[in-house]
Amino acid sequence: MIEPPAIRILSAGAPITGVRNCAEANATASGQPFEIERATSPLIKERVSSGTAEAEIVVAPLAAMEEFASAGHVEPQTVSAIGSITLGVVIREGAREPDISSVESFTRSLLEADSVIYNQASSGQYIAAMLDKLELTDKLAAKTIVVANGAAVMERLVEDARLDDIGFGQITEIRRHDHLGTRLLGPLPKAIGRETPYAVGLLTSASRPEIARRLVDLMVSSAGKRIFVASGVV
Repeated sequence: MIEPPAIRILSAGAPITGVRNCAEANATASGQPFEIERATSPLIKERVSSGTAEAEIVVAPLAAMEEFASAGHVEPQTVSAIGSITLGVVIREGAREPDISSVESFTRSLLEADSVIYNQASSGQYIAAMLDKLELTDKLAAKTIVVANGAAVMERLVEDARLDDIGFGQITEIRRHDHLGTRLLGPLPKAIGRETPYAVGLLTSASRPEIARRLVDLMVSSAGKRIFVASGVV
């Protein structure tokens, strides 16, 4: 028996556990295989906009999905929110615990840290802008480390033996890498915190739209919602 072609999914890293679990549930029910490619939100935006996404389904921040729909890259009627993800603070297991209970204590902790680590994805872009608003960019320049993606933040924290490194990432991404030896400290102080809504949609260039649409429908169903909530999406 010839296996049907796989549904191709291009997904941002933060919601990818829920995306994969939904795709696995769909595969169990229908026998439909899938392939997931993970990319940063800026890279997804670049590839979708240039027509080089090579996927049927895309999962990205809601604001980007709305842009894709307006530009004709994603079918507007298929764009649906799957939930929001909170930006958090992560440290190495066993490291000293910085105080992030308020903006003031958070600022002091950053100034006292050995290094400050964030990524080039949308969450890292927010951190860079936040540091600028807090007038910390220049003060932290010598110890700021920018890595490629969310996973690389945790990997860098584990590699560094110092006790006062502070990293940032989406909470779902942080929790997914607990096995590396890092620990979620908590969300950013409320006054400067961020929740990013994510959405799913069907690319207009999809080669198997009807098959892919069934997976999109599952992702936005009540069953899909439960799957995403279990992965840390709220």
